[in-house]
Amino acid sequence: MRVVVQRVKSSQVTVADCVIGQIGQGLNLLVGIAGTDTEAELEWMVRKCLDLRLFPDAGDEGVGRWEKSVLDIGGELLVVSQFTLYGDCRKGRRPSFDRSAPPDKARNLYEQFVAKLRQSGLRVETGEFGAMMQVFIENDGPVTLLLEREAG
Repeated sequence: MRVVVQRVKSSQVTVADCVIGQIGQGLNLLVGIAGTDTEAELEWMVRKCLDLRLFPDAGDEGVGRWEKSVLDIGGELLVVSQFTLYGDCRKGRRPSFDRSAPPDKARNLYEQFVAKLRQSGLRVETGEFGAMMQVFIENDGPVTLLLEREAG
């Protein structure tokens, strides 16, 4: 499982020019599911996304030590499925998506991931699985990290 975590001031996702998910301060999570992923990878990734200290203490104006998690600040989450995170561009000129989970499996694990994040009590918005989406991200910092957890 791969997740691109972006600390944001705001973020939104649209489908056919309609806003379907929108958040203020928090995290934008772009989520890629591998064919080998299981609930164990989901559990690890949920905890990591919720517990990572990516926000400064109040009054530090974004330049102090990152002492707070999205839970600590009561932030919001925008979760967008992104199978292209498993695109392999090492050969040829067209990416291969062989490591991405098949759509049915990916949808199931993605929905479980979102449900587990919602158990935190934070506001969680989503994109539309499998749709052509536009994601607008006001990255804060900018802070962008890649989390990866392989089945094993």
